[in-house]
Amino acid sequence: MLKGLQLSLMIGTALPEPVPADVTDAFLSAQVTQASESKSGFSVSFAFGKGSAVRRRFDQGFFDPPRRLVLVATVNGQPNTLMDGVITRHEVSSSNDPGQSRLTVIGEDISRLLDLVDFSWMWKYPAMPAEARVALILAKYVPLGIMPVIIPSVNLDIPLPKDRIPSHMGSDLQYLTYLANSVGYVFFIDPDPLPGVPIPREFPMLPSMLPAVGAARALGVSLVPGRSIAYWGPELKISKPQHSLIVNADAGSNVDSLSFTFDGFSKTVYLMLIRDEKLPVPIPIPIPDVNPLSPPLGQRQPIPLRAEPLRGVAKLNPLQAVMVGLAKAARAAEVISGSGSLNVMRYGQLLKARRLVEVRGAGYPHDGLHFVRSVTHNIKPGEYKQSFTLARNAFEPLSLGGGVVNAALGMAIPAVGVAQRVPGVGPFN
Repeated sequence: MLKGLQLSLMIGTALPEPVPADVTDAFLSAQVTQASESKSGFSVSFAFGKGSAVRRRFDQGFFDPPRRLVLVATVNGQPNTLMDGVITRHEVSSSNDPGQSRLTVIGEDISRLLDLVDFSWMWKYPAMPAEARVALILAKYVPLGIMPVIIPSVNLDIPLPKDRIPSHMGSDLQYLTYLANSVGYVFFIDPDPLPGVPIPREFPMLPSMLPAVGAARALGVSLVPGRSIAYWGPELKISKPQHSLIVNADAGSNVDSLSFTFDGFSKTVYLMLIRDEKLPVPIPIPIPDVNPLSPPLGQRQPIPLRAEPLRGVAKLNPLQAVMVGLAKAARAAEVISGSGSLNVMRYGQLLKARRLVEVRGAGYPHDGLHFVRSVTHNIKPGEYKQSFTLARNAFEPLSLGGGVVNAALGMAIPAVGVAQRVPGVGPFN
């Protein structure tokens, strides 16, 4: 491996353990995709020669599903859990050429274990709000090292048993995602927690309601491979910015490639229709596309060119409908997208998904803060590269005095406003 980079691989049934040295020696490559809008996944390739130790372990079921796999990359002394997942299948490629036979182990993140059994026929939740249902569902996965982080919704809806008794729908993963969507939240399992999200020092006996992220403080718990958080809450776009992506700066560049796309017709204004019996038509109320947890990442926001009514909220109460509308509007406002690749050793650390990052040198409209939507790690002996996608809801950078950076540091979010650009001085210099 490269100097300053160490890769650790662990495989086990319930709790993973470091793999034997003969498996490490047969390692050829790994690819890990961390995405914010879909499941994360991995593939790891090994040499698979005749009589090799990997082939013997393969015959004994060492790589069979659903064994758990954890991949940790330590870059310049900083450990980063790339994947905590389960093996879903493996592929064997045999070759007549010496040394060309391959075993490829493929899998998904550990949320795959939440999607195995349909509990629709079994569970009822009388007088339990969504937060309590989420806590009860996740309780049975605590022995696997999955610790719940639940952010209560501003709309705590407790169904009365005389009116309705909520029923489980689909698998645990499907129902958790449904409950999150119904209040404008997201659900995912992250082996490398977000900065600022508290993690209990020990596994909780039962999942507990945790305070809102704005009031939470990190407890400084070191990263433990094989332990993940199950996050159920709003999508956070207020983290502390990662190390800057620098392009077009000659020797100072740390990005191999970076490009941006602006889709001017995709930004949509969602309208909430309020019906009054005295009026022949409903009253349309536009839903803003920025909110305290999804603030503008630039000074100049594109003008929306489309408008459509907010659908699928007829059975929700007004506050739930507003929360769903805010989430949809914030996502539809991300009409500026970017993609690129970098060399990890030149960048100096790992770029992580679901966090903010600053871009420099791409031109004034595209410089500034961006939200990292996905990251793909490509690892080979002597090489570690990342490809990534970015998203943004506004052009032109904010200054260091802007509200977004203050929010990223855990401070109160002031009224939306930006500092003016100083002539001749870069706003992030």
